[in-house]
Amino acid sequence: MDEEYAKLIRRLNPPRVVIDNDACEEATVIQVDSVNKHGILLKVVQVLTDMNLVITKAYISSDGDWFMDVFNVVDQDGKKIRDKEVMDYIQRRLESNASFAPSLRGSVGVMPSEEHTAIELTGTDRPGLLSEVCAVLTDLHCNVVNAEIWTHNNRAAAVVHVTDDSTGCAIKDPKRLSTIRELLCNVLKGNDDSKTATTTLSPPGVTSRERRLHQIMFADRDYERAGLARFEDKSSRPHVTVLNIERDYTVVSMRSKDRPKLLFDIVCTLTDMEYVVFHGMVSTGRMEAYQEFYIRHVDGLPVSSDAERERVVQCLEAAIERRASEVIIYRSDLIC
Repeated sequence: MDEEYAKLIRRLNPPRVVIDNDACEEATVIQVDSVNKHGILLKVVQVLTDMNLVITKAYISSDGDWFMDVFNVVDQDGKKIRDKEVMDYIQRRLESNASFAPSLRGSVGVMPSEEHTAIELTGTDRPGLLSEVCAVLTDLHCNVVNAEIWTHNNRAAAVVHVTDDSTGCAIKDPKRLSTIRELLCNVLKGNDDSKTATTTLSPPGVTSRERRLHQIMFADRDYERAGLARFEDKSSRPHVTVLNIERDYTVVSMRSKDRPKLLFDIVCTLTDMEYVVFHGMVSTGRMEAYQEFYIRHVDGLPVSSDAERERVVQCLEAAIERRASEVIIYRSDLIC
């Protein structure tokens, strides 16, 4: 009954979006008011990220039943959003009542769609790994349409879209998919026996490729830095602090080098760790970004132990660092 009531409230109170080019001299201001629900912040940030908008400032408030956020955004050239079609599209996307795709926290592997087969891989990073994966797929008569690969803390994760090279369609034969998984798993296995390669079947669902890569690496525990501390340059790493304050909030503060999609990466990780952002602010300069969030776990409790605090710090550092090693390739770039 509670869930049905919540759905009714959302239908009676659809999101309201205001896009204003007069409120700020340097950026377009987008204000979003909506009934609050877990994941709504990620939905909004992902829409803006999918449009390749740069978020220069943000103010977040969702303490209670209502979600009220303000984002200052510019395009890739640092200019305001003036195109009416683009503005209308942003408004339609943000005002849509469609639920955000559910979190996929299960295994990684091979997932067919109508147009292609999505192969998800994790393993130990090493030179030449991508070439070896492409060579195996070529030998298996798979055409690589595109791929995105992240590496972090000696771990690698990839989402590769392939088709059958004779039909141009997705590969759906279970025996063939099993062979692909087995051979790729052999390629991905490194000398580190503590973490094995994975290529198992994914659960169905629709998740952005970038969010899926975060989930894959999070499930692979790439945030653990065992054996790396004595080699790292701490001066270049993000600075993350986690403190508890009155009213049972945990305050997470992050200072790092600014880059595109930084807010998406952080909100994605907090959401998948099942933390709720109640208040927050984002401010970016020419080189540095500062973000501060007041959070609690979905069970209503703040961070309650030193071990949990350390895990939040590690996971947010990983979220900031992963994309630094991002590689995106398309069919025209591939020579296998």
